Amino acid sequence: MFTGIVEEVGTVKALGSGSLSISAAKVLEKTRLGDSIAVNGTCLTVSALDVNSFSVDVMPETLKRTNLGLLRPGSSVNLERALMLGGRLGGHFVQGHVDATGKAIALKTEGAAVIARFATPPEVLRYVVEKGFIAVDGVSLTVIGYDKTSLSVSLVGYTLKHTILGSRRVGDLVNLEADIIAKYVEKTRESRGGITLEFLAEHGFSATGSLS
Repeated sequence: MFTGIVEEVGTVKALGSGSLSISAAKVLEKTRLGDSIAVNGTCLTVSALDVNSFSVDVMPETLKRTNLGLLRPGSSVNLERALMLGGRLGGHFVQGHVDATGKAIALKTEGAAVIARFATPPEVLRYVVEKGFIAVDGVSLTVIGYDKTSLSVSLVGYTLKHTILGSRRVGDLVNLEADIIAKYVEKTRESRGGITLEFLAEHGFSATGSLS
């Protein structure tokens, strides 16, 4: 589990058949083989370590469903270690399980911030609400608007400077992960058939809305 608060931007060192090596510094602290690191919001397992880099195994399915397949030596990537119990949750619960990729379709400067709009597939938009959470390339962001085909977020100066979102351009693909809580709410509603008068009565609510 992650928080969507990027710890540092790493650099792709090498790509092999099913493997990815990344130069880094901060995320290497206390990291051990088998630990999880989110790379552009994708949860990957550390398979090798040295003093200034780490390697992860990447499955073909991951390359197809995320933007990791577009990486090349020298590419910059967002990095975050898994959340430790007792640590601060500055963003929101991010699993590192990318739902789909979106495309940057507009970037508009607004003061010190940039309003970014991403074309978003229906399987992600179904969980989007205004002021709700979305993870973009592993960065926890607040949705400021959406329509039937896209969503918008505001990228503040710190985010632009300390993540790869500051270098994104129109046409770039980004990894998107919807809020896991929204998915659980949907699942609960489906299993219970929605909120009905019968459901309310069964759980102690009268027709007037007070507890019986």
